[in-house]
Amino acid sequence: MKNWCNSLSSSRFSHIYVENRIFEDENTKAILSKLKSSKIIRVGHYKDVFCRHNQNFLVQKKSPKLILAHDDGNLIYKGAKVCDDFGNKYFYYTSSIINCLYNCEYCYLQGMYSSANAVIFVNIQDVFYQLNCILKKHPVYICISYDTDIMAFEGITGFLNKWLEFAEKKNDLKIEVRTKSSNFKSIEDVAPLDNVVLAWTISPDEIARKYETGAPELNSRLKSAKSALEKGWKVRICFDPILYVENWDKYYKKCIEETFEIIPVEKVQDISIGVFRISKSYFKNMIRSNPDSSLLSYPFKTLDGVCTYDEAHHRKMVDFVYNIVSNYVTKDKIFIQ
Repeated sequence: MKNWCNSLSSSRFSHIYVENRIFEDENTKAILSKLKSSKIIRVGHYKDVFCRHNQNFLVQKKSPKLILAHDDGNLIYKGAKVCDDFGNKYFYYTSSIINCLYNCEYCYLQGMYSSANAVIFVNIQDVFYQLNCILKKHPVYICISYDTDIMAFEGITGFLNKWLEFAEKKNDLKIEVRTKSSNFKSIEDVAPLDNVVLAWTISPDEIARKYETGAPELNSRLKSAKSALEKGWKVRICFDPILYVENWDKYYKKCIEETFEIIPVEKVQDISIGVFRISKSYFKNMIRSNPDSSLLSYPFKTLDGVCTYDEAHHRKMVDFVYNIVSNYVTKDKIFIQ
C-alpha cells in the first residue's frame, strides 16, 4: 500500500491544496499521512483553485492535483433520471469525492466540471448526519460513487470503509458502490453487508484500452468482482455504458462471454444494461473540451434534455447485449436503463 501511495502521489498528486479550516481535521491528517511526498499548499476555499477561469480539463487530467475541503450545505441529492433506481422509490446520491483517478473519454465529469483536479470533502460525518435525518422519514437507496470511483480512492481516503461501518447499523438503507476498480482488497476483511451492492462497470478490453485511460483491464475487474462474490458480497454486473464503435457487437459478445467464464453467474445479484447517455448541457461542455473525440462525434439525439444514440442504434445495442446476457441469467435479474 505504501508503494502504491508513493506512486500515486508522484504521478498525479504532486501538490495538495488544503482549506485552512480543515487543516487539523482527523481525516485531513490521515490523507496527508499517505501522500507525504506531495507539496502542501493552504488555501482559503477550495473553489479558489477548483473553479479558476481558463482551466483545461484534458490538460489537467495529465497531472491532476488534489484538493482537501469542507462541503457546506446540502450533501445528499435526488437520483438523476439518467441513472437506474433498480426499483427503489427513494433514490439518492452523494459525492464526498469529485473527479476520478481514471480518464474515460465518455465520462460526464469533463462536462460537469472545468477542472480535472480531484476534491475530497473530509467532512464525511456531515453526510452521515444528513442521511440519518432522511432515514427518519423513509427508507433510502443511495449511490455513493457516481462523481468518482470511491473504491479506487480507498487507499487514500478510507471512506468506503467508513460507509460500510455506517451501513451496518441501518436496516432501512441500501447502498450501491459503482466501480471499475480492482481494489476489492481494500475492503476484503469487512464482513459482507446485506444492504450493500458492489457494482462493477464491465467494458471490453478494446473499449477500456482506447477510451478508459488508467482504468483496470477487464480481467482485473472480473477477478476483483469474483473475490467479492466469494466473500459473500452482493455484486451487480454493469454492461453500461455500451458504446457504439466499430465492431461493438463483436467486442461486447466476447466481453460477456469472458465475464461469465470468470464470474459465477448463480451468485450475481443482478445485471444492468444501458447505452451511453448524458445531460445535454454536460455534453455541450464535453464537445467544447474535446472537439476531436471520435467517440463523441456521433450525431446524438436529444430527448427530455438527455443526449443518446438514435432509437434504432439504442434498441439494436440493448437487444443485442440483453439477448446474450439472458442466456446466462434469468430475465428478472436484468435491468435495462
